Amino acid sequence: MGVVVSNFHLAKLTAEEKVKLTSGKDFWTSEHLADKGIPSFRMSDGPHGLRYQALAADHLGINDSVPSTSFPTASASAAAWDPDLIQAMGKAIGLEAQSLGVDMVLGPGVNMKRNPLCGRNFEYFSEDPFLAGKLGAAWINGIQSQGIAACLKHFAANNQENDRLSSDSLVDPTALHEIYLEAFRIAVTESHPEAVMCSYNKINGTYASDNLYLMTQVLRQQFGFGGAVITDWGALNDKVAALNAGTDLEMPGDDHLFDGEALQAYQQGT
Repeated sequence: MGVVVSNFHLAKLTAEEKVKLTSGKDFWTSEHLADKGIPSFRMSDGPHGLRYQALAADHLGINDSVPSTSFPTASASAAAWDPDLIQAMGKAIGLEAQSLGVDMVLGPGVNMKRNPLCGRNFEYFSEDPFLAGKLGAAWINGIQSQGIAACLKHFAANNQENDRLSSDSLVDPTALHEIYLEAFRIAVTESHPEAVMCSYNKINGTYASDNLYLMTQVLRQQFGFGGAVITDWGALNDKVAALNAGTDLEMPGDDHLFDGEALQAYQQGT
């Protein structure tokens, strides 16, 4: 499932090569180091049906996507209150991903429905963190049973689309854990997704990509997450801060614009 880079591989990498792997190769693909035995892995949206672009890719998905099955949206499928049904849907998406050579599907989304005007509400299961977490876990178990990695999103407190790139979700600790993080906790602990996608917004003043508390203390230490943290597309704020916080991969990152800063910080031990 996905690409596993072992300590054996890491020991053979130069600092420049390690930094290179923290940025994407192109819009949907991770970097590779062929001479070191590390291949790329290919990603595709979507939580209720693949949006796979085999040729030139773009952020809006305007270029033609390969035909695929369109399943009911998360908001519709959640109305069945049936984890087995959601798991079967994840399995079917995984089978389609296999047939197209996709290694990771960007889903499911388990954000809370807190704003009725949120443009992504259709993509989230519920306003109930317990239901969202259970159904998200079922979807992940289904797709990963087919050897396809899931990328749980959007971590965290990303509950509106207005000013999505710069908004600041101010949440007290109790509400943060009991409402906004609970679905992620359930999904991570019950299904062990291969990846988690960080959101665009700030949480209590710090961008998600740079948020040491969320990415390391909560996600990895409290929830026991052992996979990769990937930015939403263009969500990176500060590459050095993000890497120090526990964010692993900048997407799309194909220009490697911030790799020089990351390499300098690595060499300086900062």
